Amino acid sequence: MAWTRAALASVAAGAAAAVALVSGGSPADPRTPGGLPGLPAPFLGTAVVGGGGLTAAIDAYADVVDARAPGPAGRALIDNPASRQAAGTVATDTGIVPRVRIGGGVAWPLWRADSVTQRYLPGANAVLTRGRFGPVAVEVVDAALGPRLVRLVTVSGPSRPRATPLLSIAPATDLDCEEARSPRRLTLICEPAPRGGEAARSSLASSGARVGAILARALAADRGWLARARPLGPGAPAWARRLYGRSLLTLRALTDRRSGAVAAGARDGWAHVWPRDAGAVALAFAAAGYRPEARRVARFLLGLDLAAGARFDGAGAPVPGRAAQGDAAGWVRVAAQAADLPAPPRSVPWRDRADYQESHPSTYLANALASPPADGPKSRHIGDKSAHRPLGGVFETPAGLVRGGGDSGLDSAAAWAVRPFPRPALFPAARRTLLQLAADQTRFGITPGEAWAGVDPWTAPTAWSAWSLAALGERRQALALLDDLRRAATPAGALPERVDAETGVPRSTTPLAWSHAFAILALRQLWP
Repeated sequence: MAWTRAALASVAAGAAAAVALVSGGSPADPRTPGGLPGLPAPFLGTAVVGGGGLTAAIDAYADVVDARAPGPAGRALIDNPASRQAAGTVATDTGIVPRVRIGGGVAWPLWRADSVTQRYLPGANAVLTRGRFGPVAVEVVDAALGPRLVRLVTVSGPSRPRATPLLSIAPATDLDCEEARSPRRLTLICEPAPRGGEAARSSLASSGARVGAILARALAADRGWLARARPLGPGAPAWARRLYGRSLLTLRALTDRRSGAVAAGARDGWAHVWPRDAGAVALAFAAAGYRPEARRVARFLLGLDLAAGARFDGAGAPVPGRAAQGDAAGWVRVAAQAADLPAPPRSVPWRDRADYQESHPSTYLANALASPPADGPKSRHIGDKSAHRPLGGVFETPAGLVRGGGDSGLDSAAAWAVRPFPRPALFPAARRTLLQLAADQTRFGITPGEAWAGVDPWTAPTAWSAWSLAALGERRQALALLDDLRRAATPAGALPERVDAETGVPRSTTPLAWSHAFAILALRQLWP
């Protein structure tokens, strides 16, 4: 059978790879299995489920590879370190893995299938993953409602060979789960395991009817929420409406429905609140007509000690490891403005800090643009006195706006001088910058700037450049960048942080809240 040949080939390839060493690793380390052609490796999330309560990431093979509670920036319920993902040393018993036993043989995971496809159910944050092992088909539906994650697995095909759906749940998964099964159907319901001091959870009734009821309620909640959105203006094509709806639903999944804490992504190391990411989400919510959501996000940001760190957990405490960055106060300020809330009472110095590229501290264009206009770069002159220099005098070259002066290269953050931190005097330089970067675009978008070390396109700079080019009247080029963004999206419509420049396969956190927020803003600029 074809599925047997494909599976055996995959096993042989995985065994051969196991002898290779990853930097800092050893032959004893586990090895992440190889992915199917055109798909990322297993255990990198490609879709997210949830409505602002328990949030889970699903990889391309229907494995639950990350889960957070009580919200998307809450505690991790599945141990899947980003460092292991990057090193290729994720064990195959990570998270919750669906498997199919055909006849009396091995229980195969979907990364050993002949083919796998994935999409969201229409208008919802519920994910449908389909796999095929020769004549045997498997479908996995995942959704989350409040504190509960539900999963429905079914197999179909000829009665011989007999196919049975199975699930493996990693011992380190901090979830209480119960399952129910029939010969070709399996249902699962999970919720966070209680910790010290927490009340015991109610008994989980994991019958198919119970899972079906939760799934139906999750679909209705998502679709009802999406119906509240301010629609795109007349003339918006179907692809734009699809991207708009998927982007709004992604922000719903990654925003705590109670506190307004926005996780950058459903992944270890990204499930934190960065002021710049969350600030853009507040702008997107406000632009799409979600005033209560925008206000919750802005209030959360206004309660942070921005000088204490670059990122924060779901309770607002700084996450160690990265110092405060120079654009945070600016993003909180525009988030408050969009939500009609008072601006922050004080600013945070932006000089000699890291920018959105999160490298060493210096004086950067992005941070300068996010600072109040009166707080521009200073230069020595006339003895000990100092005077404010126009930003163009520090960052502008004949080609456009550069990241840090001198030969630091054109910076896509020049777009911020148009939106959301408008500096009309810099509009001509911003236009030159963005048109030049767009002229060098790949099929999947642009890199953050000319001096960026890598070649992988990044979706957030691509989307924010489209937003500002649209605001400048450069509609054709804005649409070209959105075409790139659509090619970078997964088949389900999720925007990865970055993709492989040749294949478009996700290389990092998927979906990324920041990218979807800018996609919403660009679409609303084009079709107000």
